[in-house]
Amino acid sequence: MAVSVNGKGQRVWALRNRRQQLLRWAAWFGGTAVFVYCWQFISDATTWFFVWDAPRIAGDILGRAMPPRWSYIDQLWLPLWDTLNIATLGTVIALIMAVPVAFMAARNTTPHKVLFRWPALLIIVSSRSINSLIWALLLVAIIGPGVLAGTIAIALRSIGFCAKLLYEAIEEIDPRQVEAITATGASRWQVMTYAIVPQIMPSFAGISVFRWDINIRESTVLGLVGAGGIGLQMQASLNILAWPQVALILIIIFIAVLISEWVSAKVRGAII
Repeated sequence: MAVSVNGKGQRVWALRNRRQQLLRWAAWFGGTAVFVYCWQFISDATTWFFVWDAPRIAGDILGRAMPPRWSYIDQLWLPLWDTLNIATLGTVIALIMAVPVAFMAARNTTPHKVLFRWPALLIIVSSRSINSLIWALLLVAIIGPGVLAGTIAIALRSIGFCAKLLYEAIEEIDPRQVEAITATGASRWQVMTYAIVPQIMPSFAGISVFRWDINIRESTVLGLVGAGGIGLQMQASLNILAWPQVALILIIIFIAVLISEWVSAKVRGAII
């Protein structure tokens, strides 16, 4: 709140002073200039004929996709099961690796702030900065196409997510419980077992279920790059322009994600 004095000696209250107003207008002007520049760049790189023709193309594809080919569903159960396995096993592997990384990254549990914490933070940032599709592309090139590549890709992508949320939960624990256990003469491992782990277990369970829910969605598209799952069937159907099959696969993916979301919400509600 800014205060100024007018010509009559009266105090005038304003939300911002002149300097704050100028900075605010300069920020708006700069943001507008950046938006106009980016829009011009996008416009020059866009073929607008295809954009205006997109509604007709979308309508044509939708007409070809209806009705879905329900007889094709028998060939989707195994890829759907592979997708669930990719998400579940990838989440489990990620959690196993994320727990020690989180304890090394947390300020109140790391053995050394330079030798352990910074490498742990580097692992978290590296994992979170690369999308699961990129991991899958690299792994398919290294170990070949299949479910194994998809599982490892999901795990590598999930380590950073789980470790970041978990180490933040570790840093937010009640220090009085740690002090009480330490005062009894407990060792470092006993303090971690009886003072830290019980406090973070609800957060750990919630993070696990939440990440599993996310991985269900991410694993449905890994097959597009050859990493197994129902996405592989989607890619095969797209290659031969079998739109009724594509429509059925999209419906199955939607139902699977909806069920996983419901299960995740129920489990988190029961735990937290």
